[in-house]
Amino acid sequence: MVLKLILITIVLVAIVAFFLSLSIIFRSNGKFPNFHVGGNKQLTDKGIYCANTQDKLARKHKRAIW
Repeated sequence: MVLKLILITIVLVAIVAFFLSLSIIFRSNGKFPNFHVGGNKQLTDKGIYCANTQDKLARKHKRAIW
Protein backbone atom coordinates (compact mmCIF):
# COMPACT_ATOMS: atom_id res chain seq x y z
CA MET A 1 0.00 0.00 0.00
CA VAL A 2 2.70 2.51 1.02
CA LEU A 3 5.00 1.39 -1.81
CA LYS A 4 2.19 1.94 -4.32
CA LEU A 5 1.58 5.46 -2.98
CA ILE A 6 5.29 6.32 -3.15
CA LEU A 7 5.49 5.01 -6.73
CA ILE A 8 2.47 7.08 -7.81
CA THR A 9 3.96 10.18 -6.15
CA ILE A 10 7.31 9.71 -7.90
CA VAL A 11 5.61 9.27 -11.28
CA LEU A 12 3.48 12.40 -10.78
CA VAL A 13 6.49 14.49 -9.72
CA ALA A 14 8.43 13.24 -12.76
CA ILE A 15 5.58 14.20 -15.11
CA VAL A 16 5.28 17.68 -13.57
CA ALA A 17 9.06 18.22 -13.78
CA PHE A 18 9.02 17.15 -17.44
CA PHE A 19 6.28 19.61 -18.38
CA LEU A 20 7.90 22.44 -16.42
CA SER A 21 11.18 21.86 -18.23
CA LEU A 22 9.36 21.93 -21.57
CA SER A 23 7.73 25.24 -20.73
CA ILE A 24 11.10 26.77 -19.78
CA ILE A 25 12.77 25.50 -22.95
CA PHE A 26 10.08 26.55 -25.41
CA ARG A 27 9.17 29.90 -23.83
CA SER A 28 12.69 31.25 -23.73
CA ASN A 29 13.87 29.93 -27.11
CA GLY A 30 16.29 27.47 -25.54
CA LYS A 31 17.84 29.96 -23.11
CA PHE A 32 17.40 29.51 -19.39
CA PRO A 33 15.84 32.62 -17.84
CA ASN A 34 18.15 35.07 -16.06
CA PHE A 35 17.08 35.42 -12.42
CA HIS A 36 19.96 37.63 -11.30
CA VAL A 37 19.14 41.08 -9.97
CA GLY A 38 21.49 42.74 -12.44
CA GLY A 39 19.75 41.08 -15.38
CA ASN A 40 16.25 42.20 -14.40
CA LYS A 41 15.20 45.39 -16.23
CA GLN A 42 12.26 46.15 -13.93
CA LEU A 43 14.51 46.15 -10.84
CA THR A 44 17.11 48.29 -12.59
CA ASP A 45 14.41 50.82 -13.54
CA LYS A 46 13.47 51.07 -9.85
CA GLY A 47 17.11 51.68 -8.88
CA ILE A 48 17.65 48.25 -7.32
CA TYR A 49 21.02 46.71 -8.16
CA CYS A 50 23.04 43.71 -7.04
CA ALA A 51 25.08 43.99 -3.85
CA ASN A 52 28.37 44.51 -5.70
CA THR A 53 26.98 47.39 -7.76
CA GLN A 54 25.40 49.01 -4.71
CA ASP A 55 28.72 48.77 -2.87
CA LYS A 56 30.56 50.29 -5.83
CA LEU A 57 28.07 53.18 -6.01
CA ALA A 58 28.35 53.79 -2.26
CA ARG A 59 32.14 53.86 -2.43
CA LYS A 60 31.98 56.23 -5.40
CA HIS A 61 29.77 58.65 -3.45
CA LYS A 62 31.75 58.02 -0.24
CA ARG A 63 28.74 56.92 1.84
CA ALA A 64 28.07 53.66 3.60
CA ILE A 65 25.24 51.33 2.59
CA TRP A 66 24.05 50.65 6.13
